[in-house]
Amino acid sequence: MIVRDFNKIIEDERNRVVKDANWSSVRMLLAEDGMNFSFHITFLEAGSEHTFHYKHHFESVYCMQGKGTVTDNGTGETHEIKPGVMYALNLHDNHTVRADEELVMACCFNPPVTGNEVHREDGSYAPAEEENA
Repeated sequence: MIVRDFNKIIEDERNRVVKDANWSSVRMLLAEDGMNFSFHITFLEAGSEHTFHYKHHFESVYCMQGKGTVTDNGTGETHEIKPGVMYALNLHDNHTVRADEELVMACCFNPPVTGNEVHREDGSYAPAEEENA
C-alpha cells in the first residue's frame, strides 16, 4: 500500500513538485511507484492559457476548484471546466486550457510520468522509451 501526504510532499519531497510557466504540479504517484499510471494535483494560475498535446500519453483531469475552459483544438469545441467536471484525452487530443480562476485539478497519466518530463514545443512529453533512454 502506498500512502502519501500532499503537504509532506510539498515540504520534504521537492523532486515531486514540478513548475512551469503559470502552472505547478504535485506528483503524488510516479512511474517509479509501479502503478502503471501517475497521479498529480495540478494548479493553473488564474488568467493563464496552456496548450498541450500529449501524443504519447493518455490523461484524465478532474476539476476540484476554480473555473475555466478546455478547447479541443482539432474540432474547435469548447467545454466549461468547474468543480465536478472531468475531461479525458482519450484520442491524444491537442487541447487548450484557459483558467478564468485558479484551477486545481486531479490528473492521471498513462503511461505514468517520471517527474522529469519537460513539455516539448508541440505541447507533448517525450515517449517513455525516450525519457528513459
